[in-house]
Amino acid sequence: MNTPDPAPTPATATAARLPARARVVIIGGGAVGVSSLYHLAKLGWTDCILLERNELTAGSTWHAAGNCPNFAGSWAVMNIQRYSMALYRGLAEAVDYPMNYHVTGAIRLAHTAERMQEFEHVRAMGSLQGLKLSMMDLPEIGNRHPMCETHDLTGGLWDPEDGDIDPAQLTQALAKGARDLGAKIVRHCPATGVTRDGDGWIVHTDAGDIACDKVVNAAGYYAARVAEWFEPHGRPPLPMTVMSHQYLLTEPIPEIVAWTKQHGHKMPMIRDPDVSYYLRQEKTGLNLGPYERACRSEWTNGDMPEDFSFQLWQDDLDRLEDYIADAMERVPPLASAGVSSVINGPIPYTPDGLPLIGPMPGVKNAFDANVFTFGIAQAGGAGKVLADWVVKGAPDWDCFDVDPRRFGAYASDPTYCRAKAEEVYGHEYAMHFPHARWPAGADRLISPLHETLKAQGAQMAPYGGWERATWFARPGDDTSWGAAQTWRRDGPWHARVAEEVAAVQNGCGVLDLSGFSRFELSGPGAADWLAEQIAGHLPQTGRMTLCYFTGPTGKFATEMSVSRSGDDQFTLITAAIARDHDRDLLTHALPDTLTLIDQTEDIACLLVTGPASRDVLSKVTDADLSLPWLSVQDATVAGRTARMNRVSFAGELGWEIHALQSDIKVIHEALDGVTPFGMFALDSMRIEKAYRAWGSDLSPGYTLREVGADRFIRKEDRGDDPARKLAVLTLNDHPYDPLPMSPVWIGDKIVGEITSAAYGHRVQKAIALAMLDCTDAPPDTQVEVEIFGRRVLAAVHADAPLWDPENERIRA
Repeated sequence: MNTPDPAPTPATATAARLPARARVVIIGGGAVGVSSLYHLAKLGWTDCILLERNELTAGSTWHAAGNCPNFAGSWAVMNIQRYSMALYRGLAEAVDYPMNYHVTGAIRLAHTAERMQEFEHVRAMGSLQGLKLSMMDLPEIGNRHPMCETHDLTGGLWDPEDGDIDPAQLTQALAKGARDLGAKIVRHCPATGVTRDGDGWIVHTDAGDIACDKVVNAAGYYAARVAEWFEPHGRPPLPMTVMSHQYLLTEPIPEIVAWTKQHGHKMPMIRDPDVSYYLRQEKTGLNLGPYERACRSEWTNGDMPEDFSFQLWQDDLDRLEDYIADAMERVPPLASAGVSSVINGPIPYTPDGLPLIGPMPGVKNAFDANVFTFGIAQAGGAGKVLADWVVKGAPDWDCFDVDPRRFGAYASDPTYCRAKAEEVYGHEYAMHFPHARWPAGADRLISPLHETLKAQGAQMAPYGGWERATWFARPGDDTSWGAAQTWRRDGPWHARVAEEVAAVQNGCGVLDLSGFSRFELSGPGAADWLAEQIAGHLPQTGRMTLCYFTGPTGKFATEMSVSRSGDDQFTLITAAIARDHDRDLLTHALPDTLTLIDQTEDIACLLVTGPASRDVLSKVTDADLSLPWLSVQDATVAGRTARMNRVSFAGELGWEIHALQSDIKVIHEALDGVTPFGMFALDSMRIEKAYRAWGSDLSPGYTLREVGADRFIRKEDRGDDPARKLAVLTLNDHPYDPLPMSPVWIGDKIVGEITSAAYGHRVQKAIALAMLDCTDAPPDTQVEVEIFGRRVLAAVHADAPLWDPENERIRA
């Protein structure tokens, strides 16, 4: 007797659809995960699969408002959103899937002159990316949105390409595009874990396992749980907090019904960043979404449910009362509208509010595409960036602002994550002034001198998580939050920075530079291996030099200070914020025969610099202070063992003293006749020397030759001269320093962009470094730098120091 086969279960049915192997497995079927699959397929990687535990869009995508702005203060995020908006405008036709995408335009309201200045900078930055942002006066605001009260406003910003899209339709359109190209999506198939398989992975599900070369965590607000699977392989806990975000939808409003019928389209969106809400038309009613100061984080005690698909929380409108009242005054028809529904759902936040897109810290062939607070607006661009990382090894743009490795392990502390997420959410539209320090999450990483420096008046700020002095206040100086709420250069710090620079210029100063990312490389063949990784040449024993690393697309990857203490013994030092990034760069390529030790948290550093520094140090050290510039030696300082590097980012005679954290306080106390100075003073002095700063002038958006690293590149590898190159500018007197990515003009043509700027107190000039077109803006050209809506005349100089151009002082 034949026994009939059992009826297939959902698990067996799913297993039948699972391949044994895929090139890439994406975990998570929201807009970002599906966009990542679509963009991988567009690059020819069609043998990829996406696993979704429920239906596509079941997480934050399902309840997202679907707003689609271009506006962003971050260059990387603006690029991502700009790409998304352009993609969405043609996506329905490209994949043959209908979508509701309303390009209505949007008005951002400004209550203050400072907000208008922010708008001016973002507008100008957008012009570098081809966006059509424009400033608005009050009559234009009224003309574009006649229901908006403008009597208490200063002005506004108009984005004609802003709008809103149906999140579910967007996701399904991307899914259709991916499937049509040959990629695979499997729904109702939750991933349950991962196992290492050589350099690749095995992704486990209840329906079977999938072997893959690379894996992507696109799990939305479940991303931290998925990240736990990778912790045994080197990933620190994912820095994320889930926030409760509410928006309310109204019943139809007669005035909006009439306006829509008359004009045949929706009204422009309004955003009021000074009050902190958006207000846009939804059908013939309004959608009001505040970001309230008294915000609420959720699931902070490990109480996240196993599955929250297509679910919401109970509304809590009491938190929004003041914002609703303000919006009613701004658009009076709102006051007479009934509320049809309230959406209160989870949105994930990183400590800085920006997403994680790129390589997982510490884990090879694994990637993050998660923690999106504006996931619909960013999904298109995020998918492109993620696909570029996977296929090309790096994105086309500078995307470090969203690189998961921008955070160190300190950011994984849940207390820190929650404090920063609540701060960011509660100030979602805040202006980020260049001299203001956001207070939440302070003192995560501190040097032994932290309290000593604060007692001396140090104002602190984090650099890669490490607290450093920015400037030293005197009694009576205004160190309040309000004093720093300005774009101007001449805040209370300005005179003190001038004094600190003068002290270094004429005597001797000391700066605590603890937090440098520091790696010790050793082992047989270390020199040969390191020489293959860099663009130039290694230093001789007892010497140091800068070494540049090129990324897989030929652009800047990183810069490290490399000192050599033996044939195969090297110390590699890089920026504090680059620790995880550069450690991955080294370890992922490191052969088993070599040893790389991270000493970042073991070693502290003091910069002692100025023409009197040799006299100061001669009293406390047995080092040979006559050794030349860029020499390295081991010595004792104040009876403690230290490494003495004769180098100074300030451009004066000086030494970096590297010693154990436990010894640095004794060394600091032994220094007599020195003046403490901070990072603002160092920035002023380094730009006078045309020294590059990691992450701004040294950007993965530029090539090594563009950033002027020719002398650190082997001649035979330099290739053709670049069309653009960093140059030094001096600006006419102006009370503001230009922000990065401010345009540089000649007539009506943009010829470059600012990468960094500061006032040079030794040369008494405002200085900027700028990436300029070599043909249009060679040395001795006059250009104009756009600063908050004004064009300021500037002179182009050769790429050389303005202070001590022959390096006589630093070589003294």
